[in-house]
Amino acid sequence: MTSRIRDIKERPRALLLRIGAGALALMPAPLLADPPLLGLPVDCALGHSCYIQQYFDRDPDKGEVQDHGCGALANDGHGGTDFAVASLEQVAAGVTVVAAAPGTVIGTRDGMPDISIQDPNAPDLEGRDCGNGVAIDHGDGWATQYCHLREGSIVVEQGQRVAMGTPLGLIGMSGRASFPHVHLTVRNGDQKVDPFAPESGPAASCAMAGTDEEAASRATPGGREGLWLEPPAYVPGGLIAVGFASKVPAIAEVRAGLRTAPVTSPKTPALVVWGYAFAGQAGDEIEIVFEGPEGEIGRHLDVLKKAQPFVLRAYGKRTPASGWPWGVYRGTVIHRRGAQELGRRYIETEVN
Repeated sequence: MTSRIRDIKERPRALLLRIGAGALALMPAPLLADPPLLGLPVDCALGHSCYIQQYFDRDPDKGEVQDHGCGALANDGHGGTDFAVASLEQVAAGVTVVAAAPGTVIGTRDGMPDISIQDPNAPDLEGRDCGNGVAIDHGDGWATQYCHLREGSIVVEQGQRVAMGTPLGLIGMSGRASFPHVHLTVRNGDQKVDPFAPESGPAASCAMAGTDEEAASRATPGGREGLWLEPPAYVPGGLIAVGFASKVPAIAEVRAGLRTAPVTSPKTPALVVWGYAFAGQAGDEIEIVFEGPEGEIGRHLDVLKKAQPFVLRAYGKRTPASGWPWGVYRGTVIHRRGAQELGRRYIETEVN
């Protein structure tokens, strides 16, 4: 019979099931045993249909943030990795959360609504920050937890054995979540572990960047780097989605899953190229290039004045009195950080 997370709070492993996305990160400690080899906890194409919105915060000091890539793509005290999707449309379609490694289900919770914690109608969480979730014991003191799953989507029960890749539920936005994602926490005993760099401390790993000592600091007792079967590339920010619209869209429209019409009327009120990015930092550039059948129509460069977890920028033109000439119109959106290009995406629509 399925056990809900709150029903096993007195068990030794219950700490696993009470975590929240904002729980404090702990200082690195020696690992108890060889860790499990982890696959991705989501059935999606990382970098295309899903992305990592936040990493593990490795800096234990309050107010200080550092991820394993020596960047700041984490909230203060963030004790896991957030695998996100761009829109609620994807949530409705269903993006499967899977077991990252073989093990035994030790707890589940379902029945919490999918609603942003920023929504005034969001329910009182009463300590249930994880929302709908699953926890799995992998043996030798290792466990994983999967939070913020979609209401009604949990398909495993307490005591069930699972293999790597076994479906657990679907990505949602339950509990303390403000965007659709699954929050993966890895634990070794009572210690939260960064699956990208399980042994290294924040100052050491970044101070030694590019050295043999850095590589050694990232190795597990088994000698491999990190806990991943295939380590995901470190991505410090970039573009999530781009599109054409007849006006500057609201961010709520984009998050809902705003689509670009393949064919557009010559008399549409305007043609606007929009770009939606994540992990913007002060000084980042968002450039939008707007082209038509006769060449470039215009371009716009915006420099971010402050850090923003999500960035929406748009540029376009009102429709001329005679209407838009027939042909293919193309938008290009580029996200840059200094000399580094974090993302470049294209979108087209045909006017006829």
